[in-house]
Amino acid sequence: MAVKTKQAKASSSKAKSKPKFSKETYVKWYKDMLLIRKFEEKTGQLYIQQKFGGFCHLYIGQEAIVAGTASACKKDDKHMTAYRDHGHPIALGTDPRVLMAELYGRITGCSKGKGGSMHFFDKEKNFMGGHGIVGAQIAMGAGVAFAEQYNGTSNVAFVSMGDGAVRQGALHETFNMAMMWKLPVVFIIENNNYAMGTSVERTTNVTDLSKIGLSYEMPSKIVNGMLPESVHDAIEEAASRARKGNGPTLLDIRTYRYKGHSMSDPQKYRSKEEVTEWIEQDPILHVLNVIKDNKWLKDSEITEINEWVKNEVKESVEFAENSPYPEAKELYEDVYTQKDYPYIKEN
Repeated sequence: MAVKTKQAKASSSKAKSKPKFSKETYVKWYKDMLLIRKFEEKTGQLYIQQKFGGFCHLYIGQEAIVAGTASACKKDDKHMTAYRDHGHPIALGTDPRVLMAELYGRITGCSKGKGGSMHFFDKEKNFMGGHGIVGAQIAMGAGVAFAEQYNGTSNVAFVSMGDGAVRQGALHETFNMAMMWKLPVVFIIENNNYAMGTSVERTTNVTDLSKIGLSYEMPSKIVNGMLPESVHDAIEEAASRARKGNGPTLLDIRTYRYKGHSMSDPQKYRSKEEVTEWIEQDPILHVLNVIKDNKWLKDSEITEINEWVKNEVKESVEFAENSPYPEAKELYEDVYTQKDYPYIKEN
């Protein structure tokens, strides 16, 4: 049973009035989202060519969430997500070359080639990782928020999850604790309507996922995830609340993935008409139209951005393919040990 599209998406009215955000913001959104889109499209092509293996989950269609989050957060805020994690570090400023190298399993990758598609990390950009265990990042993200609170910073932890991950029991324990301690955390449900191939309607009687936070008296709201403006506003409001010491917020951000759950997904659970309806709300096209309507960029300048993105992706592939594989000794690097632990004996 396919999810009802009218349930899954929020209002997408596009006012012709003067945009609330600046030219610089819209241009950055366009560049970032287009780079994510083209990086992901190339990733899909390379995966089919068997350039690298493992699981691969593309972010195509969901770009407005990370674009709006990145523009609304502060430099030292922390970010963490699940295994659909390619878009997040790009929006935060990670060089796509090291991300592509990670997909290829090369030593120059962001996780030294040890993580692959599902385990991107970038400490310098405060991206605390993509995580392969469904829902694990929910509790870990609250732990990161607790560390920020304990250390007396004003930083906020942004914890993203899919609509399927909210079924994990750890979410409820985490929500209860986060509200009790008023942790500076924003929980983001990247609600793309399907947990793998199972629609929201088949996993819960409560299809408005924002209601999950209500039993903990956690401020919660639905957000249109196809518009970076809506995401930015919601993230900014939630982050401000957290920085003031007022605790967490839950955001049910309605979005849609244009591709399958993973590269092996035949997508038989949804219709072509449903996909087409969501593609018509494409966030990149929306932002480009705002730029054109306000005559902020000439056609030649837009072409220049498009060429820059194309070249970034091309150079990312070249960088990855020319990078070496990790040496065998890397198996023993970056492994946590505690030498004085009573059950560990030195050889």
